[in-house]
Amino acid sequence: MSPFLLTRTLPEDATEAALRADVLRGLTRTPKTLPPKWFYDAHGSELFDRITELPEYYPTRAEREILLARAAEIAAASGARTLVELGSGSSEKTRYVIDALSDLHTYVPVDVSESALTQAGHALIAERPGLNVHALIADFTAELTLPGTPGPRLVAFLGGTIGNLLPAERAEFFTSVRALLSPGDALLLGTDLVKDENVLVRAYDDAAGVTAAFNKNVLTVVDRELGADFDPGAFDHVALWDAENEWIEMRLRSRTAQTVKIPALDLAIDFAAGEELHTEVSAKFRKEGVRAELSAAGLELAHWWTDEQGRFALSLSTVR
Repeated sequence: MSPFLLTRTLPEDATEAALRADVLRGLTRTPKTLPPKWFYDAHGSELFDRITELPEYYPTRAEREILLARAAEIAAASGARTLVELGSGSSEKTRYVIDALSDLHTYVPVDVSESALTQAGHALIAERPGLNVHALIADFTAELTLPGTPGPRLVAFLGGTIGNLLPAERAEFFTSVRALLSPGDALLLGTDLVKDENVLVRAYDDAAGVTAAFNKNVLTVVDRELGADFDPGAFDHVALWDAENEWIEMRLRSRTAQTVKIPALDLAIDFAAGEELHTEVSAKFRKEGVRAELSAAGLELAHWWTDEQGRFALSLSTVR
C-alpha cells in the first residue's frame, strides 16, 4: 500500500449540516445546549493546546506520564499490528505507543478534520519511513467502518474525551467499538479520575482565562458559520462540579436579557438574564465504574495504569 492513504467517509458538507442540526436542536430546547465538538475550529484548537500547558490543567501531563512509563507494557499486552486512534487530532501522544509497537504495520487516525489528518499523517511517515498511515475522515460517534488492515488491532481513545459523552452515549460508543474488534484486539482508553472538587474546577476555570475564551469560542463559530450575532462578551464562563453525576459542567451564562439572531436558520433565540447555555460535560471515573461500563459492552478490563498521583488512568480492555 501507499505509505499515506486518506479515505473520506463523511460527505463534503457533513460538518455544516451537523452544525446546523446541533444549533437548531440545542438552542430550541430547555436548557439550551451546544455540543463541545464545536469548540474546535483552528482558533479553538490553538486555545486547547494552550489549556494543556496551563498549571491547573493536569490531564494531558498525567496521561503523557503514563504513556512514557507504560508504552512498552501497552505494546506487549496488545501485540498490535494496526493502531486505530479515534479523534486523533495531531497524533502527538500516540507517537509513544507507535514507537513501542515493534510489529506495527498500519496506523489509522480517525478525525473529522482533513487538514489535521493530512498534516499528522505526513509528519509521521517522514519520522517513521516504514509506517503505513490510512487516515479516515469520519465521525467516531457514528457507525464506523475500518479499512482492511492486519490484526491484532489496538483501538485508542485518549485524552479523557470519553467523559464528554453522557452515560447512554458512552454505552452506545463502547458497543460500537466492540463491534469493530475481533478476538485478540484491544481498546486503550484514557479516563480522568474522580478527585478533589477544587482541583477539578480549577482545571476548567483557570486563572488566566484561557478556558473561558475556549468556552466562548463556540459562539464565535456559530457567528462565523451561520451568520449569528452572538456577543461572546455578553456571556460569562461557568465551570461547576456535579457531585451526584461526578462530572464537571461548563456553561455560558447570559449577563443580560438578550435576543440572538441566527439568519442561516431563520431563528431568533431569547436568553433571560442569568440563563445558562450548557456546552460541555466532562465526566470523571472510578476503576470499578469503568470496568462495569466496558463489561456491559462485552469488553473485559485487562490492565489499569495511573500516573503517580492517581489523577488519570489508561486502561487496556480485550474482547470477552
